[in-house]
Amino acid sequence: MNRTKPIRWGVIGLGWFGEVHADNLAEMPDIELTALCTRRPERVAEIADRLGVENRYTDYHQLLADPNVDVVSVTTHINDHRQIAIDALRAGKHVLLEKPMAPTVADCDEIVKAAEEASGLFMVGHICRFDSRVALAKEAIEQGRIGTIISMHARRNLSTAIGQLVLDDISALMGDGIHDADLMLWFSEAKVQTVYAQEVHPGKNKYPDGGWSIARLDNGAVAVVESVWHLPESTPYAIDARLEVIGTEGALYINCGEAGLQIHDAAGVKIPDTMYWPRPFGQYAGVLQEELRYFANCVQTGEAPTRITPGESRAAVAWMAAATKSAESGSVIAF
Repeated sequence: MNRTKPIRWGVIGLGWFGEVHADNLAEMPDIELTALCTRRPERVAEIADRLGVENRYTDYHQLLADPNVDVVSVTTHINDHRQIAIDALRAGKHVLLEKPMAPTVADCDEIVKAAEEASGLFMVGHICRFDSRVALAKEAIEQGRIGTIISMHARRNLSTAIGQLVLDDISALMGDGIHDADLMLWFSEAKVQTVYAQEVHPGKNKYPDGGWSIARLDNGAVAVVESVWHLPESTPYAIDARLEVIGTEGALYINCGEAGLQIHDAAGVKIPDTMYWPRPFGQYAGVLQEELRYFANCVQTGEAPTRITPGESRAAVAWMAAATKSAESGSVIAF
């Protein structure tokens, strides 16, 4: 692709995170936010008017037929991921699909097959892989600084207020636990052998509010994922996310909950996001921008993404899908 021309980008799905994608893309150099799509005409008009986007669609097939779109972000409900991603790949678009790739391994396999046959590039948006703290941890592991990994534990917990907004769409384990499942498999370069999980469902939404999953990996390590979306609404931080990795010769700890800033005012104490998609002085920055820039660079150079591969994304879905099955049955699931 000619580097002098901007990458023309469309967004399919304008829920909360689809809007975040669109907002970030609209501010990025060398990217032209060309088209937006959601099923609700009033919603697409709202976002397109605000961002000055001319091409507006309520049918994603029409966006995929638009020759002025090179790349699409697919930020829809997880149950819509498979068909939209496959259609986008078959339409010749480069596709950035939000995680999780799909709700089932079978769906993932269909997407992976379509990606292998497509002319465009494909990547699943596992944003945590672009967090500099996580990247430095991966580097330290690869340098052998903590020896062989024997144990990992992560928690990624949110307030009940956020849970109530999301838990009709996805469970806490599949929605957020998948981040840490992916990071643990990336860090260890191992595969899951067995999975056991338990979930809790104190709320009134469709999916469980929280869960714990323990996996035995094929390198002998034990990995535990905790994700609970039932913290008090007064919780000051946006997310309580911490990851511990213990090796035969050392350990490392990643704290993604401490943002480095506390604001104390009449409403109490709040710890705003300073890492993922903050907007200091009215301009977006952060990890999401790094992910988008990375995929844009892949499109410009024609080089397939290596930071996260489709097979790696599928493996994280497989673990969390097995955790759901284990929690429902009470059984250990063997791979």
